[in-house]
Amino acid sequence: MIKLIAEPLTAEAFAPFGDVLDARTSASFPINAGRTQRHHNLATVETLGENAHTLINIFVSQPVTLPLELTFLERHPQGSQAFMPLHQERFIVVVAPPGDTIDKADVRAFVTDGRQGVNYRAGTWHAIQSVLEREGEFLVVDRGGDGNNCDEFPIAICITLA
Repeated sequence: MIKLIAEPLTAEAFAPFGDVLDARTSASFPINAGRTQRHHNLATVETLGENAHTLINIFVSQPVTLPLELTFLERHPQGSQAFMPLHQERFIVVVAPPGDTIDKADVRAFVTDGRQGVNYRAGTWHAIQSVLEREGEFLVVDRGGDGNNCDEFPIAICITLA
């Protein structure tokens, strides 16, 4: 079993796996007669393959208990998948680089601060939604369309917080 301590989520540490969505650290500019600040182009939405299109969803997730024990990671080979908490929910992010297998040494765990979201690049292995403390609502942007876009890889992982 891989034992990980989730580290704070930063754009630099998460860069090999995707994008951190955080209005506090992104460039922005005013719109709507100066009443709105637009944080523009925070992530690349990938929709690959036949008849691909972008989906906008809301996921409602139940909280996990710690230590968090996982039995698999999943990936979406034909599209990115972004999760943005709607009510400052903290969540655990477990990732591994794209590939046909997962090297245990490459698995990483992060914990968000509640105002950060993530965008997993196409093919990035990741854990299922793991919200902490309370039920969470997330805006999710991902791929719809033909073909299989979800693979699972069996792996035993145990995550704790520092």
